[in-house]
Amino acid sequence: MRLSPSQVELIRCTALQVLGEHAQVILFGSRADDAALGGDVDLLVTVPHAVDEPAVLSARMASRISRAMDGRKVDVVLQAPNLLPQAIAQVARQTGVRL
Repeated sequence: MRLSPSQVELIRCTALQVLGEHAQVILFGSRADDAALGGDVDLLVTVPHAVDEPAVLSARMASRISRAMDGRKVDVVLQAPNLLPQAIAQVARQTGVRL
C-alpha cells in the first residue's frame, strides 16, 4: 500500500466524519499496489445504512481528502443498502486493502 500512516488516518477520519462511525474503507487500484507508480487514490466506502444524496457524500469525502493531500485526485465509490451494486466494488474487495 502506497499511503503514509498519516494519510490512512486522514482517510479513515474523513469517512467517519462524512458517513458515520460504521463506514468501512478499502483502498484499491494503483495505490494498493506497492509495485505501481503514481496514481490517484481509489476508495470503496461501505456503510450499513441507507444514504441520501450519495453523489454529494462521495464528492464531499473526495474533496476533503484531496485538499488535505495537496490536490491528489481521489475517487470514492460509495456502497449502501439503498444503492445499486457496482461491478467495481467487487474488484475493490478482491484486490484492495482495508484501511
